[in-house]
Amino acid sequence: MESIWEKTCRGPARPPLYGKAQADVAVIGGGMTGILTALELQERGLQVVVAEAGHVGGGQTGRTTAKLTAQHGAIYAGLIERLGREKAAMYARANRRAVERCCARIELEQIDCDLERTDSWLYSYDREDSLLREAEAERALGLDASFEPDTPLPLRVCGGVRLRGQAQFHPLKFLQALADRLTIYERTPVEHVEGGTLFTPRGTIEAGRVVFASHYPFVNVPGLYFARMHQERSYAIALENAVLPAGMYYGLEPNAWSLRSYRGTVILSGGAHRTGRNGGGHYAALREAAQALFPGSREAAHWSAQDCMTAFGVPYIGRFSARDPQWYVATGFRKWGMSNAMAAAELLTALICDGSHPDAAVFDPGDLLQQRPGRIAEEGLQAARGLGRRVLHGPVPQADELAVGEGGPAELDGKQMGVYRATEELYYAVELRCPHLGCRLEWNPDDKSWDCPCHGSRFDVQGRCLTEPAQTDLPACCRRRS
Repeated sequence: MESIWEKTCRGPARPPLYGKAQADVAVIGGGMTGILTALELQERGLQVVVAEAGHVGGGQTGRTTAKLTAQHGAIYAGLIERLGREKAAMYARANRRAVERCCARIELEQIDCDLERTDSWLYSYDREDSLLREAEAERALGLDASFEPDTPLPLRVCGGVRLRGQAQFHPLKFLQALADRLTIYERTPVEHVEGGTLFTPRGTIEAGRVVFASHYPFVNVPGLYFARMHQERSYAIALENAVLPAGMYYGLEPNAWSLRSYRGTVILSGGAHRTGRNGGGHYAALREAAQALFPGSREAAHWSAQDCMTAFGVPYIGRFSARDPQWYVATGFRKWGMSNAMAAAELLTALICDGSHPDAAVFDPGDLLQQRPGRIAEEGLQAARGLGRRVLHGPVPQADELAVGEGGPAELDGKQMGVYRATEELYYAVELRCPHLGCRLEWNPDDKSWDCPCHGSRFDVQGRCLTEPAQTDLPACCRRRS
């Protein structure tokens, strides 16, 4: 399933790494965060290489809704309460500056990526008090926000918080224009890191500094990031023959929709759930909503995305851990990767080149670890539940009882496995144990994938790893019924 961005932008293929490479900084990950960080470091005079496991923009950057905004849902009132006004202001300032710096680069360098300056809206069906509270918090932190009782949306809502001067764009067109200036090795997964040495299947990279910008850090210790956040999936469709009033829209309620336009299409998204806990039907719900909101519209694309959700409401950006001072990390963007990617690039560049940044404290992974131990324990408990379900209990159907196009735990050749029935005769079977830490995988009927409910690793029906932190494929087999 390709997103509207992947359908409309193809970057050039870049060769993998063979042999040895050296650099001042090695960046792991060729998405928005990795490319922006590498470019800013290079512009400061450092030699930088990027190692990308697949292709530039082939991860979550190509599956975003690409809203470039400092309005990240109803976040600011909560940040003031949890972290205090000073740190909440750091977060607002960093993301407001990220929007402006990104737009300035696009305009100054004349990057053709369909940039459009527009307002961002946070709406609600009936929680006006929450909107008023959020609008007050955004204004108090220096954002140009206001509560509006009427919105342009074709929905019955009680109002919205309007943040002026934000933007939307084509993320892959922007990314590919920047990537052309960098040394990037594609199809070069980093298998492990020792100090400043990155080990890949065909070679090594020696670097003085290492930046983990691979969506989810695959190193378990130190850092313990697997115990400090979880992953969520969400779903999107692009609609032709649909018209949306100017602006980007995000609903406060869990069942509300996210909307934006792109060159005559409307992108409608929603259906968020913890990875590995999916009952299905999310695309069907989007299609039903599309016909109610935009009668006569036609589906041009549908896709899903995955986001790292931290225990604290802000990303982890800074030093990876006290034990490895030459390592840096940016993860946990909580669905707002476009502005946070630019904020991360600025912050990490300042830490590497200057040793400090005025807004670093709110994102500091080490500092955040000390602040909310209860949420850390909650994430650990969720993972422990998954680890406790390593094996199947009770009867499962025979593989030939599955319908064509259906997957799930089933018995094949006398063994309980995860089975997908591709045709009447063809079955794909995988072991149901995630190679990351051993959690039992769950079937995702919307994306036809095997998902880990503990830490969010995902695998296709043939066992190929789709999403980290797992780094290896599943033991798998394919069988034709005789």
